[in-house]
Amino acid sequence: MSAAPKYIPQYTVSDYLGWDGDWELWSGIPVAMSPSPFGRHQAVASRVAFELRQAIVESDCQAEVLPEIDWIVSDDTVVRPDVIVSCEGIPDRHVQTPPAIVVEVLSDATRERDLTFKQELYRDHDAGSYLVVDPADNSVVMWLRGSDRQWRRSRPGSQIKLRVCEDCELTVDCGNLFP
Repeated sequence: MSAAPKYIPQYTVSDYLGWDGDWELWSGIPVAMSPSPFGRHQAVASRVAFELRQAIVESDCQAEVLPEIDWIVSDDTVVRPDVIVSCEGIPDRHVQTPPAIVVEVLSDATRERDLTFKQELYRDHDAGSYLVVDPADNSVVMWLRGSDRQWRRSRPGSQIKLRVCEDCELTVDCGNLFP
């Protein structure tokens, strides 16, 4: 008995842009976004965006903090991180260049995705650094790109120090990220 090959449709950004609802597109496969995040998740995401913006202002950097914006990674991949820091200014529509910083705030619904697929995607597509913020235990894990362009995993102490946009150093107090 022979089985017919399983058909898995492949979609592109052009298809994605016409869809209703909240989706991401992972290597041509549509992925439904989880229902709206809960209050604590959103409070932490908001605090992360605020603290990054403050750090940018204090360092006199020209970067922009962009919460909940689509990053068109390739013709068949679009993701919507919780927060992005871009050195390219404010895009007219979507981010289309690798962000300096990508932040995901973990939730029960997204934990597995954020720690596996997205970590690999952000690494493979040249995000400068990836911060995973966990409201469940008030922790932050960072993947920083080394001079060899490889990820280095670390856990910051009381402060996060990040170099972005070639000449800016940001310092964020981790104590301000959690309600």
